[in-house]
Amino acid sequence: MSEQSHAPFDQYAYASDLSRRDFVAMGLAAGVVAAAAPASAAMPVVETMVEIKTPDGTCDAAFSHPTTGSYPAVLIWADAFGLRPALREMGKRLAGEGYAVLVPNPYYRVGKGTLLDTATFNFQTDRAKLTPLMGSITADGAAERDAAAFVAWLDTQKPVNATKKIGTQGYCMGGPLVMRTSAAVANRIGAGASFHGGGLVTQNPNSPHLLVPKIRAKMYFGVASNDDMQQPTAKDTLKAAFEAAKNPAKIEVYTNALHGWCMPDMPQQAGAPPIYNKADAERAWGELLALYKSALS
Repeated sequence: MSEQSHAPFDQYAYASDLSRRDFVAMGLAAGVVAAAAPASAAMPVVETMVEIKTPDGTCDAAFSHPTTGSYPAVLIWADAFGLRPALREMGKRLAGEGYAVLVPNPYYRVGKGTLLDTATFNFQTDRAKLTPLMGSITADGAAERDAAAFVAWLDTQKPVNATKKIGTQGYCMGGPLVMRTSAAVANRIGAGASFHGGGLVTQNPNSPHLLVPKIRAKMYFGVASNDDMQQPTAKDTLKAAFEAAKNPAKIEVYTNALHGWCMPDMPQQAGAPPIYNKADAERAWGELLALYKSALS
């Protein structure tokens, strides 16, 4: 959570000799999926690819839900690598817990489907590919327009229990999008979770933390150890904003986890420590389920 502007995506270039500039640049980029193992809950699920009209075009998305019944909806905001198999598996896993889960392609304004391959992505040579992609969803108003369209679509779907509040979760780039969604559709969002969110607190006039007075949802923030090391006061600023709004949020630093720890398909660079941390990813998953159980039931 940086308190200054971010360069677009150095986040996964973690190494022991990172410069301050590279570390700060890391803060926006990688949003990841928490413990994207195949659905293991007792409920059988179905996934379909859908298209949703928005003010800016047509968004392709994965929609997963139990095979029968209606359930609270959840909107998942991807990291900088966008919609891909790992995110879809996470959506199915969450659906197995009793939710109707929408995982949209955040880059539909640029292209359809999976636009980046984490298996071959090279941070040294491919980083420039992220700039237009991330810019398409982080542009002012884009997430808010999308959020309103996604929520309206969910509320018309048979597997969605529209009498229940909606949850939303996001990873890195998706963390600020969770906050923007929670503020833009405050009457429908009941819970929001950010895992290693980048740029939640900045010095910019559109910093997500300035939206806190508009947010009614119950919120959880999981902070990576290296993000906290770089900006140790960001979590305190965020906490104070929620307390001032009389809507206290749960904010935790994962002391053994690096930025991006939740994503099994996280690219790894030669000579750098592994990013994915299964134990802490499962801890994050448990926090997510507890949040949704308390706020969406």
